[in-house]
Amino acid sequence: MKINEAIEGDYIETKNDNLFFDVKGVLHPNDRKICFLRFFPNIDGERIKSGISYKKIYQINNRFDILREFYPNYIFYSKELDLEIQGVKLEDIKTIHTPRMFYKKLLEKNNLSSLKKCALELCDLFISEGTLSENLLGITGSMMVGLNTEDSDIDLIIYGTENSIEFQNRLENIFNTSNKCRKYKLDEYKSHFKWRFGGSDIIFEDFLKSEQRKQHQGKYNNRDFFIRYIKSPKDWGGSFYDYKYKNCGRIKLKAKIIDSENSIFTPCTYKIDPLSIIEKRRNSNNVNINDITEIVSFRGRYCEQARDGELILAEGKLEKVSFKNKLEYSRILLTDPTQDKMIII
Repeated sequence: MKINEAIEGDYIETKNDNLFFDVKGVLHPNDRKICFLRFFPNIDGERIKSGISYKKIYQINNRFDILREFYPNYIFYSKELDLEIQGVKLEDIKTIHTPRMFYKKLLEKNNLSSLKKCALELCDLFISEGTLSENLLGITGSMMVGLNTEDSDIDLIIYGTENSIEFQNRLENIFNTSNKCRKYKLDEYKSHFKWRFGGSDIIFEDFLKSEQRKQHQGKYNNRDFFIRYIKSPKDWGGSFYDYKYKNCGRIKLKAKIIDSENSIFTPCTYKIDPLSIIEKRRNSNNVNINDITEIVSFRGRYCEQARDGELILAEGKLEKVSFKNKLEYSRILLTDPTQDKMIII
């Protein structure tokens, strides 16, 4: 399978500002790549690369704040997305760092750090016990761009629709049989909860309902790991310009999950049967509840969030979607860590 460059999991290094962005999604405009600031030069930064001190930035709103103040040219408004978003123009790209190439380079090196050795061991486990193809596996995150600490997580990318589904189905057995690979303990879930949903009105018990069942994350040799699955290009569903989105405000509703097959992928998607609208804000009053057919997120925290037949409460941005100027439907997009939610009820 041919794997495109500058897709989810890749990092972009800029030519002039020494910035590192993580790429979001698989569909992009012709003139730039949609990506979000991840590392930026800062005299107080604790991570050093090529003699430059860097800080890692986590929250989306903080990423916008840094760019607005120092690098506003990396923010643009997309009429297709009806959204102000971050991105790097093609002429400003110095390097595209890809997880599969980084993984191949690690295989060829000696005298690796304990973190990199651990990452390769985990890959070996998944290849041998998960019948995973080495060619469809990559290592991403801060390690890939040389800005990790020794406490950094191991972030893996698995490519291909069928390949991902087959491997996901084998993960439970790997957790059950490996003496180094395990799921999180209760106190570790509590730490994840504070990190992912601190400041929101989500309670820990609701968080735990979904989180304890998730297979794409855990500990290997006491290091956190996270797996992201990317669909095959033939399943991406068109080009960037085939889709048009209209911001219809915010909505909170109760729904039934009718298809969660794509919940493991980034972006993750859930087909829903909307049951009742609890709250609408701004310009969402004219939306027909029956037109709301899916919930989507580019955030890994919403992968494997619910299963077929379960009732959920969802709150997020309501968008009207048109495909090739014909097919129209509405969706809920989950992005904001403090306002958005998707919980089992």
